[in-house]
Amino acid sequence: MSGSRHVAALWIHGCLLATTLGLPGCAAPHVEMLPRFEATLAAQDSATAALGQWCAERGLAAAPTISATLVHGADATPPPDLRTRLDVTATEPLAYRHVRLSCGKAVLSEAHNWYVPGRLTTDMNAALADSDTPFGKVVAPLHFRREPLATQPGRALPCPRGTISTHRALLRLPSRQPISLVVECYTRANLPR
Repeated sequence: MSGSRHVAALWIHGCLLATTLGLPGCAAPHVEMLPRFEATLAAQDSATAALGQWCAERGLAAAPTISATLVHGADATPPPDLRTRLDVTATEPLAYRHVRLSCGKAVLSEAHNWYVPGRLTTDMNAALADSDTPFGKVVAPLHFRREPLATQPGRALPCPRGTISTHRALLRLPSRQPISLVVECYTRANLPR
């Protein structure tokens, strides 16, 4: 079974179990789209680019442009393996960014991003601090590659309720040096009725 089909099967099982236990159910009629959604994500190094493609293909908004909205005051606890994963010392500065990525009015994901400012340019750090530009778009000139660490159907911490798929990944420079650890929480808005 392919990875995306396995994720879909687990998601369906979780939905059926939730319904059996009397918990809020899932959008079961649209589960067949989940493997295609996961394949779109897997085909791109940038989640922003993947969501833009998905939004355009599904007609989720008149203009399939992905925008980021900074979320303040809802910081996630850093993962215990953060410094090891990013290959930084105990004193090297790290930065954190929490955004909601939307296409039109539909919030497609929430992303928790811990990154190493010293591995980015001054202009990139300024854009990340002062703008709503998605992380992937800001750092695209670095030609980063995505290294998937884990994909889980449904919600995992720190994702909100309504998450249909949780992804954890490292973004690496061409030299393999990591620049970011990201946890992405994809919403039901990706599977329109």
